[in-house]
Amino acid sequence: MIGLDFGSTTSRALVARARMERSMTTGRMEFGSPDLLYRSEPVFTPFDGEELSRTRIIECIDCWLEESGIDCQQIFSGGVIIIGLAAEQANAHVIAQAVRERIGHVIVATADDPCLESWLAFMGNSLELSRQEPQRPVINLDIGGGTTNPALGLDGNVLAAASYFLGARHFRFQPGSYHLLGLSRYGYLVFERLGIETAIGETLSEVDVKAVVDFTVRGLEAIVTADAAWFSDDGAGAALCQAPYNEDVSPLTDDTIITFSGGVGELLYRLVMGEELPGTTWYADLGIDICRGIVDSPLLSRSLYSHIPEFGGRATVYGLTLHSAELSGNTLYMPRPGQLPLHDLPIVARLTLDADESALSSAVELACRSPNGACIQAMVPAGKYPRFPQIKQFGERLAGLLEKTAFPEGHPLLLLAPQDFGKVIGNYATLWGQLPVNLMAVDEVPDRPAEFVSLGAVRNYVIPVYFYGMH
Repeated sequence: MIGLDFGSTTSRALVARARMERSMTTGRMEFGSPDLLYRSEPVFTPFDGEELSRTRIIECIDCWLEESGIDCQQIFSGGVIIIGLAAEQANAHVIAQAVRERIGHVIVATADDPCLESWLAFMGNSLELSRQEPQRPVINLDIGGGTTNPALGLDGNVLAAASYFLGARHFRFQPGSYHLLGLSRYGYLVFERLGIETAIGETLSEVDVKAVVDFTVRGLEAIVTADAAWFSDDGAGAALCQAPYNEDVSPLTDDTIITFSGGVGELLYRLVMGEELPGTTWYADLGIDICRGIVDSPLLSRSLYSHIPEFGGRATVYGLTLHSAELSGNTLYMPRPGQLPLHDLPIVARLTLDADESALSSAVELACRSPNGACIQAMVPAGKYPRFPQIKQFGERLAGLLEKTAFPEGHPLLLLAPQDFGKVIGNYATLWGQLPVNLMAVDEVPDRPAEFVSLGAVRNYVIPVYFYGMH
């Protein structure tokens, strides 16, 4: 498994190894306890002017692969993610594709999925803490150079995720001073809100530095308390919300645990562990100042010393490596395994097995129109296993619609099932292989609120399944 994380300020790689095994609790296939094989030192994310440097990023990857000693053909799952201000660059998608081609098609690559970053950061940073105290909500704030990506979880499950343009690198300085070298467009917005007139090439005063840090900390407090008004059109943080929380997010409770990850999170836990922080603007941004501002906030620092994540805030690359893929069961319906991997299939419908004819017909029509193929997700109430007649009838009804609409023969149609009836439902949906359709059924895949799904290559009758476009 491999994870590559290209952020606003720094980039890093992680390689791990784990056995695939069946969980005694859920009965699903999952990765066992991982062994970390390689963890790179962070490097500054390579830019070429205002764009990411494709050449230097590939050089970084080659260096990491050589140092780790792994063979790309051995990689089963993992991914590359381009986040924060790096994802804002015009060529971010080009870089993601270049990395995918360099390493192989077994991984997911994304540059525009902020809520996936929030989910990965929670899984990499706060999963074990959340499972240790399953009754207590956990909010993880992943604070980097360009964005803050919060996720709210309970008992190891992410309930909500969001993303805000609050970060340390919207303001770039000459290291060791507050001599201003650059502002992002969101940095300009903050200066405008605060009435700061300092221009690039001038030195920001201590009063203005404090004003920017206080503004950022207030924004973080608004995220934690689900204060949507602060980010509204009339609020101080207008235009800084990239992806809001769901409307049904519960407000902060007295027993909510707050954890941190990202570059600022790493600094916070270094401070907690008694380490000296680097000097003024050591990383050429306000990360150290924001770190100290969080420590001074009674709200944000409430769990800082009592709940310290295992990896000390180095979250996204851990989440990406260890948690980006779900494992399928091994009762697959997969007549054409050679077509894998498949990327970017939109989830056009999430249907119960007794969905009415109109809903099922609409799903088939949407799948037919999707140029790269599509996915229909079968839903089953938690804790219940469907009766055989339900599975059979759903498959036969789907087969009738596929035949009626003359579904394109080579068009991929993926059925995702939460329990081990993939082979059965796939056979009924294709009239036991007689329909000329490219249908596959992958089972024992837990539900995730996402818009797209990708499939990796089959290994030992198991497929890595990736969700993104999360909400």
